Amino acid sequence: MKNLKIDTINDYIEAQPVEKRATLQKMRAIIQKAAPKATEVISYSMPAFKQEGILVYFAAFKNHYGFFPTSNPIEVFKKELAPYKTSKGSIQLPIDKPLPIKLIQAIVKFRVAQNKDKASLKLKKQ
Repeated sequence: MKNLKIDTINDYIEAQPVEKRATLQKMRAIIQKAAPKATEVISYSMPAFKQEGILVYFAAFKNHYGFFPTSNPIEVFKKELAPYKTSKGSIQLPIDKPLPIKLIQAIVKFRVAQNKDKASLKLKKQ
């Protein structure tokens, strides 16, 4: 993957091992459904969705899929995230387990609302 030019989420998924592509496509679809107005981008060499700022990133790793919703949702959804390994702004989703669809959607919707609130505050300050 080092020498490939990754400009789109399609490029990113195609550059991954075949056995990871379906799950990455599924994660993409889950995020799209939760944030239908979001734009797909590549940021920090990872797929991301943007709506009034970055919402979430996701990526494939050797032994897990990474889901990066920033730090606040990790605290807000702490109870629901208990079965997963987390750090300040990331969630590790095991490769051998189904994706937690409802949890991913809830986190994405939370981030959409968070970015919307942040954008309205900025407008009010102007």
